[in-house]
Amino acid sequence: MLLLAFYSRAQQQPNIIFILADDLGYSELGCYGNSFNETPALDRLAREGMRFTSFYAAAPVCSPYRAALMTGQYPARIGITDYLRPRAARHLDTSYVTLAELLKAQGYRTGIVGKWHLSGYIKEGAPEETLPDQHGFDEVLVSENRGIGEGTYFYPYDFNREIRKQLPGPQEFITDRQNEEALGFIRRNGKQPFFLFLSHYAVHTTVHGKPGLVRHFQQKKNAGSSPPTQQNPGNDPYNKWPAGSKASGNNPHLAAQLKTIDDGVAAIVSLLKELGLDQNTLLIFTSDNGGETTITTNAPLRGGKSTLYEGGVREPFIAWWPGNIKANAVCKQPLANYDIYPTLMALTGGAGNHQPLDGISFVPLFGNPQAALPPRNFYWHYPLDQPHFLGGRSAGSIRSGAWKLISFFDDGHKELYNLDEDPGEQTDLSAKYPSRVAGLDTALRNWQKNVQASH
Repeated sequence: MLLLAFYSRAQQQPNIIFILADDLGYSELGCYGNSFNETPALDRLAREGMRFTSFYAAAPVCSPYRAALMTGQYPARIGITDYLRPRAARHLDTSYVTLAELLKAQGYRTGIVGKWHLSGYIKEGAPEETLPDQHGFDEVLVSENRGIGEGTYFYPYDFNREIRKQLPGPQEFITDRQNEEALGFIRRNGKQPFFLFLSHYAVHTTVHGKPGLVRHFQQKKNAGSSPPTQQNPGNDPYNKWPAGSKASGNNPHLAAQLKTIDDGVAAIVSLLKELGLDQNTLLIFTSDNGGETTITTNAPLRGGKSTLYEGGVREPFIAWWPGNIKANAVCKQPLANYDIYPTLMALTGGAGNHQPLDGISFVPLFGNPQAALPPRNFYWHYPLDQPHFLGGRSAGSIRSGAWKLISFFDDGHKELYNLDEDPGEQTDLSAKYPSRVAGLDTALRNWQKNVQASH
């Protein structure tokens, strides 16, 4: 009955809400084992929907993830393999049919609320830019037009100085504003199929939460702490770098920001039910890369943002669609974010002959998390001129079944792990299995040639 209902409902062109947190690690949600942060709405989505435990980001940093999401292609094929700097000349070319354009061609109203980061910015000195309105988004709401590094979370916003305050009260918090803009988009467009990309700026560092929520988490047992920095000697709670913002674990600011994201999820679900749209809306929640290990841990996974260890690229991923996705289900099959494009294409009947797709549809998993998908390898390509400031190194990687090889471009050494037996990547097996290393390395090199990966 579930599959019959699923395919019947799918023919009605489901609304699609894709909620993306920034730099949220694998183990930050309650439903992924976190006992400090508070995420009741997301935990409920997991109980009512499907939680994925091996869902990968196409890269360990922001821009290449978003390029893969928008195109269904490996970042190496696109040529965006690192985060784009504010003055970058490179940007996502308008020749691609983006996910928004794909859905718009199927009659969807499209909107993005928040972070884009697939272009440099003219206002920062870039020679040109392509912002979301040039990539198929009908509505572009509180999105950046300047660099977002160390961006402000309280109004006025450094990343877009043209945004005007709308929320009541003396202070406006960008995550609250994004949540409200998302609700407004749903209300305006609920009578037609819509695609909403709610792309949060949180919890990108420097993390900075609303003072009341921060105090709540600071008072919890085992809360992390740190003094205010020299840039905020008076510990002004509305200025960047207040007390607790650099706590290395159980960070109260990260927890406060995540709670505001979670509150927005609760409000969105409530509105969908109020409007009678919940049974025909697919809601996905995930993150673009691992958490920063300076302020959190991605345990039991190793590493974090900027590394090709699992903590840098394995993400929380929840899919919710009442009556159409198996409830309280866990899917262990490996998937990647370039699979989202062909999945939504399959759900909506979009045509796929405009550009080669590197992902596959995982629609069959919605009804059965053990459904058979075509066997394949997963690849990462992350070349760097110098190490990332968070410790990431220039490297490539391949996962084939349980086996994962990381090939470091800077010194040529290789590491081999069996993820079924060692998901935390604690035991390098490269010396024990040299023939397996050689085979995986050959496959990785052949893939690099096939996609014309640049070093």
